[in-house]
Amino acid sequence: MPRLFTGLEIPDDLALSLSLIRGGLAGARWIDPDNYHVTLRFIGDIDGGTARDVAHMLEGVRPRALTLTVDGLRIFGGDRPRALVASVAPSRELMELQAEHERIIRRCGVAPETRKFTPHITLARLRDTSPRHAAEFFALRGPMMAQSFTAEEFVLFSSRASVGGGPYIVEAAYPLGRGGGRHSWADDYRVRSA
Repeated sequence: MPRLFTGLEIPDDLALSLSLIRGGLAGARWIDPDNYHVTLRFIGDIDGGTARDVAHMLEGVRPRALTLTVDGLRIFGGDRPRALVASVAPSRELMELQAEHERIIRRCGVAPETRKFTPHITLARLRDTSPRHAAEFFALRGPMMAQSFTAEEFVLFSSRASVGGGPYIVEAAYPLGRGGGRHSWADDYRVRSA
């Protein structure tokens, strides 16, 4: 069964900039910059038929290209820090795209997402990181300058079962503002099974 999610890839220059903050945080398992992304909808482990349905239904998404702004660093988990993330400003266009993914994926029979959508880029998974360690990390770093980028497509990623952090594989890509995605594994399956 494939483990899937939809998301937006991060340009190389932004990934490089974000990777420069690596280090100096106790208990951090840093994500490889090649795996930085903004998750739109985690789908999970699903059967091949449902995966093909999702891939096909996503072809109908047609919003315009999005400009996203990475506007700061934060810790998820409160008193039990679990992730260091770069937060992404929740624009109306981004929230609408995520809501459309939620509707499509639910129509394919996948259970609703129970977590509130908080756009972000995960930079590190944290284990045994205290709130004090997190505070010290932020005190040394200072504020992050906002950086913007344009996403011209969204992708359907697969990942191996793990604790997160990749490697992630782009299974299909869907241009924003134009119909039809790049060739994908779903196309291969249709050809082989026809």
